[in-house]
Amino acid sequence: MSQPRVRYLSLEWIDALSAEVAASASLTELANSHDVGITQVVDGGPEGKVVYHLQVGSGRAAFGPGAADPEDVRFEQEWDTAVAVATEKLNAQQAFITGRIRLFGDQAKLQESTPVFAALDTVFGTVRGRTDYV
Repeated sequence: MSQPRVRYLSLEWIDALSAEVAASASLTELANSHDVGITQVVDGGPEGKVVYHLQVGSGRAAFGPGAADPEDVRFEQEWDTAVAVATEKLNAQQAFITGRIRLFGDQAKLQESTPVFAALDTVFGTVRGRTDYV
């Protein structure tokens, strides 16, 4: 039986990713050696302003609505940028360079967390195929 489709950045999408993050052995393993709270803020979409987070540390990885607590890094962007990056039509690094994604917080901790982002990208891929970006 196929999984239901979810709209990008909806609560159903956040719930789907939350379940995938919780089930990810690689993120759980990384949470033993990394400690970071990341908040994403996306403005201007169908849901209005959406805030969600990834919290990794103490052997646990969690994804959910609201800001990370504690928050080490915050990304802010508009809906069109978020969709373009999520659908791989825009490279995230290019979005940073051009100011379409704004970064706040501990840049050193962000760089140390590169393996976490790689594992998270794999998790996002499990939901990407059933996500509607409209």
